[in-house]
Amino acid sequence: MAKGNQKRAGGRPRAQSLLERYRPIEGVVDEMVDASGSPRPAWRSFIDALDGLGAERLGQRFARADQYLRDAGVYYRVYDKAGANEREWPLAYVPLLIDEQEWAEISAGLVQRADLFEAILADIYGPNRLIERGILPAGLIAASPEYLRPIAGVRPASGHFLHMVAFELGRGPDGRWWVLGDRTQAPSGAGFALENRVATTRALSDIYGEMHVHRLAGFFRRFRDALNGMAKDASGRVAILTPGPLNETYYEHAYIARYLGIMLLEGEDLTVSGGRLMVRTVSGLMPIGVLWRRLDAAFADPLELKPDSQIGTPGLVEAIRRGTVSAVNALGSGLMETRALLSFLPRIARELQADELKLPNIATWWCGQESERAHVLANIDRMVVGPALSTRLAFEDDGATRLGSSLSAGERAELVARIEADGAGFVGQEAVTLSTTPVFVGGLLEPRPASLRVYLARTPEGWTVMPGGFARVGFSLDPTAIAMQRGGQAADVWVVSDRPVERETLLPQEHESFTRSMPGSLPSRAAENLTWLGRYIERSEDTLRVLRAYHVRLAETSDPDMPLLADIRDYLEPFGIDVGTAIPPGLIGTLDSAVYSAGQIRDRFSPDGWLALKDLAKTVHKFAETVAPGDDATRAMTVMLRKLAGFSGLLHENMYRFTGWRFLEIGRRLERGIQIARTLSRLTGKGAPEGALDMMLEIGDSVMTHRRQYPVQAGRRTVIDLLALDPLNPRSVLFQLERLKTEIGMLPSVGGEGHMSTAAKEILQLNTAIAVREPSDMTADVLDDLATEIGNLYNSLAKAYFG
Repeated sequence: MAKGNQKRAGGRPRAQSLLERYRPIEGVVDEMVDASGSPRPAWRSFIDALDGLGAERLGQRFARADQYLRDAGVYYRVYDKAGANEREWPLAYVPLLIDEQEWAEISAGLVQRADLFEAILADIYGPNRLIERGILPAGLIAASPEYLRPIAGVRPASGHFLHMVAFELGRGPDGRWWVLGDRTQAPSGAGFALENRVATTRALSDIYGEMHVHRLAGFFRRFRDALNGMAKDASGRVAILTPGPLNETYYEHAYIARYLGIMLLEGEDLTVSGGRLMVRTVSGLMPIGVLWRRLDAAFADPLELKPDSQIGTPGLVEAIRRGTVSAVNALGSGLMETRALLSFLPRIARELQADELKLPNIATWWCGQESERAHVLANIDRMVVGPALSTRLAFEDDGATRLGSSLSAGERAELVARIEADGAGFVGQEAVTLSTTPVFVGGLLEPRPASLRVYLARTPEGWTVMPGGFARVGFSLDPTAIAMQRGGQAADVWVVSDRPVERETLLPQEHESFTRSMPGSLPSRAAENLTWLGRYIERSEDTLRVLRAYHVRLAETSDPDMPLLADIRDYLEPFGIDVGTAIPPGLIGTLDSAVYSAGQIRDRFSPDGWLALKDLAKTVHKFAETVAPGDDATRAMTVMLRKLAGFSGLLHENMYRFTGWRFLEIGRRLERGIQIARTLSRLTGKGAPEGALDMMLEIGDSVMTHRRQYPVQAGRRTVIDLLALDPLNPRSVLFQLERLKTEIGMLPSVGGEGHMSTAAKEILQLNTAIAVREPSDMTADVLDDLATEIGNLYNSLAKAYFG
């Protein structure tokens, strides 16, 4: 590698390139440069392109990638002593580049490994020949919590145990790729690989366009088609089973569901009826034919597996046993992640495949065997020692795995004693120094340790390998710092060709026929959350309008005890709104509830909608710390109302007009009708203080409309006519009832074709009763009763659709 500054023509020093300033670690393989410091072939044009941009422009480009990730709402949930926190996705801006010829070798080795794992699982849950022949210890399998006895003897309906697998690879000092660990339970990260690609290409679009980088979309299209093809009959739907929003990778579950157009479900959405897995929808029970599970198998069925699981579905194992649903991956397949099994794989490959492993795993010795235990004890200073039954990688094990050379004499003696007492509980593994890849830090490229995660999906033609995956990159030179829970970063992986590559997408090709399919049935839980999202958003808007009207008058009079302001204070207090605080906790709680409801159905939201809602919630929390009552609060309320209108507009203009949108609309109309009726009752009653009618028009956003419609000063009858009985005013109670009648009437029938639901009958009666009223009929008691009756509509809807 060149040292020092070179001279430009004229004698002026030339600034060093990124490559010239790069300092690989001596004795460690580097992905970008070889031992002589020269760039590897796949990296040459890439480094030249980076140098052409310069450090300042690169920093601006990478800031663009970060902005995209924030705008898209990409996050990873981190659990620490303080609890669960959403962490912005940590993109390592520089991709890891791999030549396509080397990638072909990696792919061939991983396909062999995936086939081997399929054969092992089929044997362990089938004839058990590996155990009978002494190749696998029965005690090791039986002791593993990943071995599920209820699955023994059950052949998957799809004919395969594994459909999506991932492998963690590291390049060792010899330059070869080694398998560090296997992911067969419910591999995570494929969706993050997509987001890495989008963010990286936002920053380096010109470079990406010039280099022949293999696309990722084809991998997902083939797997989506394979899932759809696995259903036993046309009625069997494909769904993704998620543990829920508190899971560390829930964002990815929602993203993949949205990207592939697959229903995202939680355990409570499902039930087993007649031995068949069904999803509860607003149209009744609908069969699920393929379940791509993203939760650990032990939690899938509290009836036959983990009895205290609250995220599973009772009876799921029985449905699988009957062959009415295909699980992706099969329950029990997480067994292949067991660390101790790595020590047996070379021999099993020779037995089952008559071949050596093309991609070997790191050398592993299970201490449950005498000779292996003796070897580990004799070489403990050169090994990593950890739990035999762990399914985590060594650098993810939170202290349970120890590097022998780092132990004190006392710690070493204690570990030796534990191994001698319980050898079956430990494995020793070769301590591998991972290769490094460049990261962009302070305008320079610096080396950091990295591992590579590669994904394989089963299709009717066999395994397909994602041409990329993602790399986990350390934030420091400590190899344990590549774990995401410990602050590691993620980098895109570019498989680079020397010729143009196919530009694949999920979209059908021009020559392919297509049909416009209607959206699938809406799960009941999603419908309920959409309804409550609509209600919380509308409740927040009403509260903001009332508070703004209050603070406008407070700023004008500086007298919180004037009759009108005192009346509003008393009116809001039972709802948990304290007007003495500029941004009351009750308002914050309502908006937080809206975010929670939206988070439960993240797969049904566009990134723009989610970002707008999160931005609104963030603004409210910020204002709560800085805003004072009066004029300051008035301006803050106006800002929040504008942001709320922006979110509502996004939903109204962008959501497909099908069942989900109807429940969201119903929630909004229910809440607006309730709030307007209540506020009208208070501010138009006989004892209403002076100024109440003007405030009511302001709260109902109808001041200008009133001036145009009525050539007289605001009176009780005109205000009630406009805000209760005018069918053309989008703020009136009657307008809400008309909308409710329309939307409820278009919901799926629950009483059989031709029969009106209870909710449909109730809204028809209520709408008719109010439509023939006169302003003089609308007393405070009538308005209060009207608010109650509108609220009761929700109970009828819940009974029919959410139960």
